[in-house]
Amino acid sequence: MATYFDPKAWSWTSFTSFTTAWLEPAADFGAGTVTALMPDVLMTLLSEGILSRFGGQEVSATLLGHDLRATLQTLKVRRRGAHFQTKTVLTGLLWNRHPIEELTVIAHGVRLIPGVPTKVRAAQLDLEGVISVAALLEWINSWQPDWELEPAADGLVLARHRRRRITALAEAEITDNVLSIRVHRAHWRKVRAPKRFTVLNPIPLTGLPSQARISSAHRVGDRVVFAADLPSITGSFDLAQIRSAIVAGTTLIVF
Repeated sequence: MATYFDPKAWSWTSFTSFTTAWLEPAADFGAGTVTALMPDVLMTLLSEGILSRFGGQEVSATLLGHDLRATLQTLKVRRRGAHFQTKTVLTGLLWNRHPIEELTVIAHGVRLIPGVPTKVRAAQLDLEGVISVAALLEWINSWQPDWELEPAADGLVLARHRRRRITALAEAEITDNVLSIRVHRAHWRKVRAPKRFTVLNPIPLTGLPSQARISSAHRVGDRVVFAADLPSITGSFDLAQIRSAIVAGTTLIVF
């Protein structure tokens, strides 16, 4: 069985010795002078360069139009048949300014397609992460106009309707992309609502961004542990920009 190779085992000197020659084959990609080995070389150089420069440090990136900043803990690559599989672990992540405490991303069926720009494709992304309840509720409050949500005692969420005098205490859990909400009690104008009015049917989570699917999300203390997956994605990057970003420690860009 193939195992991950860890680019951290390479030295920074070995990477920098390649950087001058790196751009020469990149320039040849447009002319079609590509060998079967080239994607392996590029993947090794990219992962080695990024991990050697940013491993254990903060890295900033623009990924398909989204800004992120995080500490890079792990970046591993292994070949799986004709494609690659990558594993990335980030902590202290800010994704479009929304904080996620820890995120592990495993990309399956990764392909590098040489050219100008170079394309990268992944058949599927599996994500596992930890986010604080407060951060999650703040994110939800930013995109829905009707309710203001905040953490409550005993692992519950307090929901206040912004226009109507309705308050509710509830808990929620996601399993197999279905949201189940259990309302413990609700009040309207200080009058407690009958229990039959607080029973909600499970809600399928369709129409999520990038066709994401949340397989599970549950609360553990003041945090939410979640798992999700995304279908195939495609991006492009400029090798010269990536090389410069690694050497200078600036923003990595995938568009």
